[in-house]
Amino acid sequence: MRVLITGGAGFIGSHLVRTVLAPDRPLGEVRVTVLDSLTYAGNPENLAAVRHHPGFRFVRGDITDAAVVDRLMAEHDAVVHLAAESHVDRSIAAAHAFVHTNVLGTQTLLDAALRHGTEPFVHVSTDEVYGSVPFGSATEQHPLAPSSAYSASKASSDLLALACHRTHGLDVRVTRCSNNYGPFQYPEKLIPRFVTRLLRGENVPLYGDGENVRDWLHVDDHCRGLIAVLTRGRPGEVYNIGGGTELTNKELTGALLTACDAGWDRVDRVADRKGHDLRYSVDWSKIHRELGYEPRRDFDSGLAETVAWYRERHAP
Repeated sequence: MRVLITGGAGFIGSHLVRTVLAPDRPLGEVRVTVLDSLTYAGNPENLAAVRHHPGFRFVRGDITDAAVVDRLMAEHDAVVHLAAESHVDRSIAAAHAFVHTNVLGTQTLLDAALRHGTEPFVHVSTDEVYGSVPFGSATEQHPLAPSSAYSASKASSDLLALACHRTHGLDVRVTRCSNNYGPFQYPEKLIPRFVTRLLRGENVPLYGDGENVRDWLHVDDHCRGLIAVLTRGRPGEVYNIGGGTELTNKELTGALLTACDAGWDRVDRVADRKGHDLRYSVDWSKIHRELGYEPRRDFDSGLAETVAWYRERHAP
C-alpha cells in the first residue's frame, strides 16, 4: 500500500508515520509519503526515527498547491489527511489561515483524489465540530455547532469530504477525535504548554473557573483508531475516536502541578476564552462495535510518560 499522509511532520501525523513504519507493520508492506509545509507546528525532527526507512519519503509542500497535490495523489493508493491549522486561540485572533488551509486545502486534496481514484480518503477531524455538549455524549449523528473559526473550518471540511462521497462516490471516511496528548506535541496546546512552563519555573494560565471539560486521548490510541478506519472502515461513514478520560481543566491542571512538583501558587487565573465551549464528549461506541477499537492507554501512566518526555528535553 502506498499512503499519502498530509501534515505528517506534526504531532499526530508524525506519530502515525512512525507507527505504520514500525517493525510490527500494522499496515503490512507500506510506503509512506509525508506532505507537510512545515509551518511552526511541523518539525522534521519528529520524523528522525524513520528518516532513512526505505518506505519513507518527505515532500515539503502546501495542500493548497494543486500541482503538487495532483502529482503526489497520482502516486498513491490511499490518503490520511491530517494537515490543518488547529489552534483555537490563533483562530480567534486571525481566522483567514484556518479557512485557507482547512477548507481550501481539503477541497484541493479531494479534487485530486477524485481525478486519480485515490481511496480510501481518511479525513481526520475533531470533536470540536459538535460544539459544547452539556450532557451525554455526541454520536456521529449529533448536529454540528462549531464555536470558533477553527472548529467551523473543520466542520466545513468534514461536509466537503462527505459531499464528495455522496456526489462522486469517492471512498471518504471521516474521524472525529478527542483532545490528544503525548510526546512530540507542539507546546501551544494545554498539556505541553503547562508542562514546559512549569519545568522552567514559570506560571501557567487557567481560563475562567477551570470547569471546562475535555476528553483526553493518548496519541497511541488515536493512531490505532485511524489505522482501523483506514483498513476496515466503511465508505461515507463518520467515526468518533474517544479516550475515555473526561477531566475539567482544573482537574488536569492539578494533575500537571503534581507531576511537575509545583503548587497552585504557580497558576494564574485569566479571563475566559471567547466562545469557550464548556464540555466536549464523544460517544465512540460505533468504532468499538464495528472496528473493535477501544482506548488502551491508561491516562495516569500516559500522562506520567508524557511529562517525563518533556522533562528530559525541556527542563532547565
